[in-house]
Amino acid sequence: MMPRIPLRSCAAWLLPLVAVLLLIGCQSAYYGALEKVGIHKRELMVDRVEDGRDAQVEAEQQFASALEQFRAVVRVPDSELSETYERLDEAYERSDAAADRVEERIDDIESVAAALFEEWEDELDLYQSAEYRRLSEQRLHQTRQRYTQMRDAMQDAADSMQPVLLAMRDNVLLLKHNLNARAIGALRGEVDGLEREVAALRERMQAAISRSNAFIETLHDIDDGR
Repeated sequence: MMPRIPLRSCAAWLLPLVAVLLLIGCQSAYYGALEKVGIHKRELMVDRVEDGRDAQVEAEQQFASALEQFRAVVRVPDSELSETYERLDEAYERSDAAADRVEERIDDIESVAAALFEEWEDELDLYQSAEYRRLSEQRLHQTRQRYTQMRDAMQDAADSMQPVLLAMRDNVLLLKHNLNARAIGALRGEVDGLEREVAALRERMQAAISRSNAFIETLHDIDDGR
């Protein structure tokens, strides 16, 4: 007689597995429905990479704007500290939301990339011509390599946002609970460090944006047969 496995133990690993399978099934159905109306995975990939690039551009601009708010805070009189806190809090919240959008766009890109490359690999077996298969396999390898470079650059930039956000939040919290000249003095000492962090972040984001544009060009070259 086989030992009885507790239902709770089964659920602990079975439910996540079911959720993953349902998600995969939903995604397959979604991409299949789009292809029926003439929207193919490669086109969808271009759209999502463009969305990801645009989200990075917006995030870069938002972090630069937030830095200006933090620079300005050290010059305000005590009578305006309450308004200053509100501006900094808003700048932080907008930066946090921009970072979330970048992460969401990366997830969207990874989803369609997985489907696109899986389909491409499956279709290699359909070739009768060994030469055509070799050419397609070579293009797949090049495209996947450039995609990986782009994705890694995007994720590196996204990861770099978190320390900056934490520093912003610390300063906002300090000002929230200490609306006085001493708090402003403490912030003044933090602004230089924040400037360096934002500058490094913007460099990473610009690199990711360049990678995104290069990958979009790669996909256009494939469509044009180059």
